[in-house]
Amino acid sequence: MKRRICLVVPTNRECTATLAEVVAEAAYAERHFDVDVHLLVLDSSADFAAHAEVLGAARHVRHLDEATQREFLRRVVAASGTTGPDRMLDLLLPARLSYGACTNRAFLIAAALGCESVHRRDSDLYFQTYAGEKVFPIHAELAALGRPARDVMATEDRLDDSRRDMTVAMVGASFVGDMSVDVEDIRDADGYYDLVSLWAAPGSTEAEKRALVEDSFTGSAPYDGDHTVLSVVDPMRVDMHNISFHGLHERVPLPPATDTIGSDYFLIHVADRAGLPGVLHNRHIVNFHTAERKSDDGFLAYQMRFAKFILSMYYFHYIYQRMTDDDPKTISAIVRASARQPGEPNEVQADLMEQAYRRLGGRFAAVADRIRDERDTLLSEARRDIEDYAHLIDAWAGLVAAARETPLPHV
Repeated sequence: MKRRICLVVPTNRECTATLAEVVAEAAYAERHFDVDVHLLVLDSSADFAAHAEVLGAARHVRHLDEATQREFLRRVVAASGTTGPDRMLDLLLPARLSYGACTNRAFLIAAALGCESVHRRDSDLYFQTYAGEKVFPIHAELAALGRPARDVMATEDRLDDSRRDMTVAMVGASFVGDMSVDVEDIRDADGYYDLVSLWAAPGSTEAEKRALVEDSFTGSAPYDGDHTVLSVVDPMRVDMHNISFHGLHERVPLPPATDTIGSDYFLIHVADRAGLPGVLHNRHIVNFHTAERKSDDGFLAYQMRFAKFILSMYYFHYIYQRMTDDDPKTISAIVRASARQPGEPNEVQADLMEQAYRRLGGRFAAVADRIRDERDTLLSEARRDIEDYAHLIDAWAGLVAAARETPLPHV
């Protein structure tokens, strides 16, 4: 029996060109590997009909609007028996944008489809071309994901011998093109370091902060032939729009934080801290910034998501520094302890962030004003997001088990 995999694209925007590329990637995977690819598109956009037309070329496709997703999730939550079903449904499908929540929905739907792995792409990408052929990340993913590490062939092997009997849990790469976080326009500005260095871990030296700022949100070299590294993957080397998971996503969900970039990167850190075998490859996607993000409204919304990311790192650094395995109970306890930290250090971060934005001037002054006006709300939401995450971790095993037994609504 062919193994079944889920290739997923969450979207809230028009992305017909990207979907056409991913349809081609799905077809490529089925031609070159013994797999059935279930292409899943979680579509919150106003362009559903146009997307459906493009997706008609895929062999197995699930194109779900929010109403269909909500109906499926309602059944899963009810079947799981979790306490506070209304709260849980809100964490899985919040009214506000959540990168983590949309990927968690993909994890549950993949379980319902019987897929053993999830391969995520984003709606603002296309694939590189090399020697006249598209460079599909799924080639590197399917060559290694879910296999015993000892059986994986790689260009470089840096994995400790003690981990060779473990399964490859994650395969990923990075990007070329626009910066993954839209701060390219201010990279040479005087205030850039002041702003970006705020996401450094507490206690970082000045040299460590400068290295972090230099490395943050930048891409990799263009593809020039396959290069793979079998190792415990450095989280700074991979991005969530070019990632795949086997097993790990069914043990630990992503943080469901709203209006926060980076909330979907948590599993990359779990794989690192738990020492899970992974493969880093160089089939990088091409990242681009949409026109909407450059509009006044889009700019302000995005910068506020970046601001909330900085405030969230106060809690995530605490967690990353203490995680040593992928046991959900252990992680949940650390997450809860993180939420109990005193609030004063993050209040200082909020003030420094407002000052950094104000020094940048121009349209960034409006971001500083918003941070000043919503300071208390942003701080309380950052803490509540962590408390919500612990609640979701505790319920996750039951949700995944229920999803496996819950048919998707007819589409």
